[in-house]
Amino acid sequence: MSYDPSNIFARILRGEIPCTKVFETNSVLAFKDISPKAPVHILVIPKGEYCNFHEFHEKASPTEIHEFYKATQEIIQDLELDQDGYRLISNYGHNGGQEVPHYHVHILGGTQMGPLVAS
Repeated sequence: MSYDPSNIFARILRGEIPCTKVFETNSVLAFKDISPKAPVHILVIPKGEYCNFHEFHEKASPTEIHEFYKATQEIIQDLELDQDGYRLISNYGHNGGQEVPHYHVHILGGTQMGPLVAS
């Protein structure tokens, strides 16, 4: 999978598509999902061009990696999701259900999440 600069997250980062930001630093953007699957559904993305988890960890700087996970933790704490629980998801590839070829994690919470995979 190669990085497609026309993907929706790249367009959001360039300001071509609006989003409801919940957190931003020089290297991370987090915003509300437009089709939430839970009362709280936040997407956290690095600002660099990384397709997936593996590419992010192979090519991102240690600072980018640290800031990404620090931001994710701060969002979880700010939304008090660490009180009752949350789900953190990163999809990879076709079989994993990855829809956007830009590395991201989903933070879902605000309700009991149910089974991890539908039967």
